[in-house]
Amino acid sequence: MTNGTTSQISSRLENVRDLRPEERLDLVAKTVGLDDADRATLAGHDVLPLSLANGMIENVIGKFELPLAVASNFTINGKDYLIPMVVEEPSVVAAASYMAKIARNCGGFHTSSDRPIMRAQIQVVGLNDPHGAKQRLLAAEAELRQMCNARDEVLVALGGGCIGIEVHVFETSAVGPMAVLHILVDVRDAMGANAVNSMAETIAPRVAEISGGHTRLRILSNLADRRLARAYVTLTPDALTTKTMQGDDVIDGMIEAYALAQIDPYRAATHNKGVMNGIDPVVVATGNDWRAIEAGAHAWAARSGRYTSLTTWERGVDGTLTGTIEMPMALGLVGGATKTHPAAQAVLRVLGVSSAQELAEVTVAVGLAQNMAALRALATEGIQKGHMALHARNIAILAGATGSQIEAVAKVIAEQGHVSVQAAKDVLAKL
Repeated sequence: MTNGTTSQISSRLENVRDLRPEERLDLVAKTVGLDDADRATLAGHDVLPLSLANGMIENVIGKFELPLAVASNFTINGKDYLIPMVVEEPSVVAAASYMAKIARNCGGFHTSSDRPIMRAQIQVVGLNDPHGAKQRLLAAEAELRQMCNARDEVLVALGGGCIGIEVHVFETSAVGPMAVLHILVDVRDAMGANAVNSMAETIAPRVAEISGGHTRLRILSNLADRRLARAYVTLTPDALTTKTMQGDDVIDGMIEAYALAQIDPYRAATHNKGVMNGIDPVVVATGNDWRAIEAGAHAWAARSGRYTSLTTWERGVDGTLTGTIEMPMALGLVGGATKTHPAAQAVLRVLGVSSAQELAEVTVAVGLAQNMAALRALATEGIQKGHMALHARNIAILAGATGSQIEAVAKVIAEQGHVSVQAAKDVLAKL
């Protein structure tokens, strides 16, 4: 991991589920040392002024809110993290926290990542000799790199900038042969879209001259395959033992569930959606581009020509279960909503990350934890039991419960196993 310091916080928040929202916020603020301004921001007290929202996007008519929660118990590379998550789906935060609790007793999650290399593509069409154009462009690499880096001297001063080029040749039935030049750029702590797009625009005329064709598209790729983040966790059978199943049987069930996602795209789509259940809420909370992360994840899952699982699960010779994940993770700490939105800035202070690479590693670890939760549920009690128990609060609200009634109604219908609006209305009437 990029930040190897030991954190002074503990991600174990005892009985946090039993607290009121304001009490949870007080506990988190005390744990990570937030000031009163950050506390007020995370409480949602007019966090995003309408004037600021109007400057962020066009045609603004108001603001839209989602729940902001904190997943606890995460230990990643020996450092504890509280994980802010913005999500509307019940069970996501609880599942991540519970899996992190299991994992921390087995050493927690371990991560690594590549340099933050992004790529932009410059499409060259109208070529008679696309392979010759490729060689001429490769021969001009030093010149093109210099032009790119002159476009963003600040990035270069920070240790980033264009590090090289690639050229790919394609034959098409629609427009004939084309060459596509890729510029590879170390974007440091930015997501990097604006930096690489500006460089591509800058060198496009020169690329056309060298190649003898004309350029069309000049745009980044969201398949950030040079910017991968990885995580793994190793779990003992004892850690996975439940009241009704031995750990070895749970491991067998988890591996069998993973095996179907490995070979079957119908299963892999839902399997990977579970991974993204963990990743997207962190990306949204930090003000990053969750659509870009989704696009890169699914393109990566299909890179072999067949859509498959983003994770792997294997049993070691010692009987332990190891889960791994590797995927593109183009996240930033500077630029865009990450720098503009007050809540995103406060969230980053809760996380305590010091680089975009560290944020990427934490995020994929949460995705692995979420996948672990889904596989464990599928291997034991089934996915619905736990999910519907947590969904019961939503049902109670739909039935008309308010205040303390919500928890009371939810508890009864969950225990009865009848999580429906009618059942909630019946309980509410008795209350």
